[in-house]
Amino acid sequence: MNTKNLTDKAERKKVKRTARKKAAPKAKRAAGVARGSMKKKIRRQAQGQRKR
Repeated sequence: MNTKNLTDKAERKKVKRTARKKAAPKAKRAAGVARGSMKKKIRRQAQGQRKR
């Protein structure tokens, strides 16, 4: 949804909310996928190496 052409903040907010309500619900995250704080931490990153 593009709200770039709307200048009024309240109107833009209203349009976004209605679009969010109409949108299909997002699928649940898969069981094996860690997110943010659940990810495995690294002690010290070597220079020029991938973290995980």
